[in-house]
This record gives sequence, structure tokens and C-alpha cells, in this order.
Amino acid sequence: MPTTAATAPLTTSTTTPTTPLAPPVRGLHHFAWRCRDSEETRQFYEDLLGLPLAHVIKSDHVPSTGEYCPYVHIFFQMRDGSYIAFFDLGDDIAALPSPNTPSWVNHIALRVDSVADLLAAKARLEGAGIEVLGVTDHHIIESIYFFDPNGIRVELTTPTVPQAEMDAHALRARADLDAWTVRKAQLRAAKGVANG
Repeated sequence: MPTTAATAPLTTSTTTPTTPLAPPVRGLHHFAWRCRDSEETRQFYEDLLGLPLAHVIKSDHVPSTGEYCPYVHIFFQMRDGSYIAFFDLGDDIAALPSPNTPSWVNHIALRVDSVADLLAAKARLEGAGIEVLGVTDHHIIESIYFFDPNGIRVELTTPTVPQAEMDAHALRARADLDAWTVRKAQLRAAKGVANG
């Protein structure tokens, strides 16, 4: 298989000859949030979005810390084998939004296969009374946005350009980020904010 920007090994400017290479990250296993109610969340993700409930963990103690906190941890599987997961702590409380971040920033984006699938999902969500923003054209993808019952912003998106165009973007991604870093310093200076 030819090496492209998408398949080439990742390197960073922080590696030195004595720094061991990072082990390869193969993909997302799961991303977890708190939910207000596991059944309400199941209805949204399984019944409405079509992600099957694939695994449930129930415990009275947190495995990583040992603390007492009865919970259920539920996993919904996507077609690529990754999961969206939620913790129901049994208290009917949803996670609070971040007080210093606009509501459009923190979100999860899930990929569908086509614009037709995106439009079908939009119609299905709106038919269930969910407010949907978009279709929004991002020039490389098209997306719709909505909130789940827990206040989590969800994006459904589909690629709209050939892989070659994405490979070209990847080749200049570092230069684009470096340019943003310079501009950010200028913006901070204009506001009188010290760097650091």
C-alpha cells in the first residue's frame, strides 16, 4: 500500500534520538460522558440513531479509584467497531456544560456514508421532535448538528471531497497550525493579553 499523508507514520518535533516512539493508536475505542438517565439515553442512541446497545457494566465501586459510586456504564457500537459510552450515576443529574466554552465547541462528530444518509437522518431526527441545525457545508464535509437528551452536541457528517484533497490538506496541516499560532499571538497582543 502506498504511503500517503493519512497512512504515513506520525512524527513530532518533540522526539529526539533517545525518545522512544509512541506506540500506534489504532483508533477510537470509546468516548464516555455522564448521562442523566440510561434508558432515556438508550432510546436516543439505539432507537433513534440506530447504534445498538452492545455492552453494560454495573458496579458499586469505580475500578480505577476504588471509590464507592454505584453506576451503570453503557456502550453503543458504531459500524467501525468503536463506541459511544455513558455513565448513569443513579442520581438523574446530567453533566453541566462548560461555563467558559460556547455550546457549539464541545461535540462529537459521527460519520455517515453520504449526503443522502445525512438528509435521511435529519428528517428522522426532526420527525422525532429534535431540533436540527444544518445541513452546513464545511467545504470538505457536510454536517448537521443537534443535542442529545444530556445536552451533548452531536454532529452527523459526511465527506464531500476525494481522499486526494484530504491528503493535500494533511501535507500542509502543520504549516496551517503554525500560521494560526502566529495569528493567535497577534490577537492576544491586540487585546493586551500576555503570552504564556
